[in-house]
Amino acid sequence: MIGLFTDYGCDGPYIGQVLARILALAPAIPVINLFADAPAHNPRAAAYLLPAYTSGYPAGTVFVCVVDPAVGSGRHRPAILDCDGRWFVGPDNGLFEIIRRRTRILREWQIEWRPEDMAASFHGRDLYAPVAARLAMGMEVARSPLQPLRFAEWPDDLDEIIYIDRFGNTMSGMRASSISPQSTLRVAGKTVAGGRTFAAVNEGEGVWYGNSNGLVEVAINGGRADVAYGLRIGSRIEIG
Repeated sequence: MIGLFTDYGCDGPYIGQVLARILALAPAIPVINLFADAPAHNPRAAAYLLPAYTSGYPAGTVFVCVVDPAVGSGRHRPAILDCDGRWFVGPDNGLFEIIRRRTRILREWQIEWRPEDMAASFHGRDLYAPVAARLAMGMEVARSPLQPLRFAEWPDDLDEIIYIDRFGNTMSGMRASSISPQSTLRVAGKTVAGGRTFAAVNEGEGVWYGNSNGLVEVAINGGRADVAYGLRIGSRIEIG
């Protein structure tokens, strides 16, 4: 299958245009819109979501990954990565930094193929979508060895909020396995105890837990943690 991981949002024409380009080339390949609201213009935050939300997919899956505020500038090379048999296509702008670290067998290339027509500002549709379709169909894509852009200063686990869902639950870049379940967290100067589910605390109270994709998440039972704690993308979380 092909999975889309973008910051395009579900409103507007962008996801539909990417889907149309893929299906025109590979109509028999199922396509899923895995993540359409990755942190906008923020490859660093999205880099911690990417391995958490793609790890369960089988070998051979191809992901179109686009969080690219510098699209068309030429600053970042278009890349293909083979991460333990799963394929990732997108800009080498930091978006792939964390998944590189968590991959056992990694191969990567710079994309040399170009379509006849490519808009300067929509490489997701014109470059990455057709490359992903070709990979999923087993077709060759012109490529060369990639010297990747690395971000060694980024931590393995990011103690910041990187995503807020429609319920107001706030997801961090920390893996739940990296901290003790008995730990307390401090967010916006308030202490939050741990639990396995929302119902571990009374309605209206805050709780942190390891979410269904293995990341530390802060929520309020029956409420919005983002509003109650004044949290946004980039807000810090402290342990203890």
